[in-house]
Amino acid sequence: MDRRLPVLALGMFAMGTDNFVVAGILPSVAASLGTSVSLAGQMVAVYALSFAIMAPVMAAVGGGWPRKPLLVTALAVFVVGNAISALATDLNTVLLSRALAGLGAAMFAPTALGVASTITAPEKRGRALSIVTAGLAGATALGSPLGTFIGGLGTWRTTLWFVAMLGLSAMLAVWWLLDSVRAPERITLRERFAPVRDLRVTLALLTNVFANGGLLMVYTYAGSVLDRVTGGSERILATLLLFWGVSALIGNLASGRLVDRFGSRSVMNASLAIAIINFCALPWASTSVAGAVLCLAIWGFVGWGVIVPQQHRLVKMAPKVAPLLLALNNTATYGGLACSSVLGGLVLLVIDRHYLSLVGAGMILVALALAEVTHGCIVRRSIGVHREPELQTQP
Repeated sequence: MDRRLPVLALGMFAMGTDNFVVAGILPSVAASLGTSVSLAGQMVAVYALSFAIMAPVMAAVGGGWPRKPLLVTALAVFVVGNAISALATDLNTVLLSRALAGLGAAMFAPTALGVASTITAPEKRGRALSIVTAGLAGATALGSPLGTFIGGLGTWRTTLWFVAMLGLSAMLAVWWLLDSVRAPERITLRERFAPVRDLRVTLALLTNVFANGGLLMVYTYAGSVLDRVTGGSERILATLLLFWGVSALIGNLASGRLVDRFGSRSVMNASLAIAIINFCALPWASTSVAGAVLCLAIWGFVGWGVIVPQQHRLVKMAPKVAPLLLALNNTATYGGLACSSVLGGLVLLVIDRHYLSLVGAGMILVALALAEVTHGCIVRRSIGVHREPELQTQP
């Protein structure tokens, strides 16, 4: 394995931890700053919005910049943002610094995934992407509980210093180990934005919106959906979600090898199909601890198993502008999360909360249909490209 990939994964772990860890320290932040938990909760929204909006912007603007300086700068911005948050004495400063940290993450994540796709051979690209993305999966499983635990030993500021130190460690590792990263190929601004107008890209991004919307809808309201086995206990819920996170990490790493062997279409379709069946069973399986654990394990495995084939498909479409496409893919992910949160809240007004996963399954079914339509467009484009020279030689 290329030793540069774990370095990039460490940076992704820091980004993911920063995204997930805040939920566990919100009461402490609110009490310390003299505000409400709901207002303090905007720390999550500001970071996520900054990431989602700025990722494609920075990928387009910085598409021709050298990779190593861009990654180091991104991590430096991320570290400074978290340091300011840790030192802040009012909510406004905290929110502004969260936006700054989100900007650093927006600069780093698509660039890191783009680098991973270029420093490895095409036949091993899936594994490379899965290793880097494993940083995010690892943050889901370990980063948030670890950060929350550290905050319990000190204050919420200790948690943010911990995140800043993760970012600093990744920055030093990138500076030390990424000397041999190839400079990006020079292309015009028009060529860089050309894939955005490509129907294949649009359909692939819509696939991601619906897939993550369905998969994350239940996660957003997990406390309500799983209340029959948790009994309202946050500790039991945290333990169940830990099973989900560990399974997500395993699924993410496995999907890379599966993509390299069977292709992105097969892995994505199988993952989405299994997720649909699993979510249809969840309302009845979640009446027992064993059933809930099994469904969560399957959900984590196939849910994160969708990420790598989606990235692989986009990179294969236009490798020269991979960071831009991967940034747009991140935006689609957060868009799906935002939509699922709103839609899930509305659905809970009219149906029993235990059947919310059925709505999620419906969204994933739409994603599966869109994935197949995307594949059809890719095949037709490929046939057209191969036939074009023949057509030109005909009288």
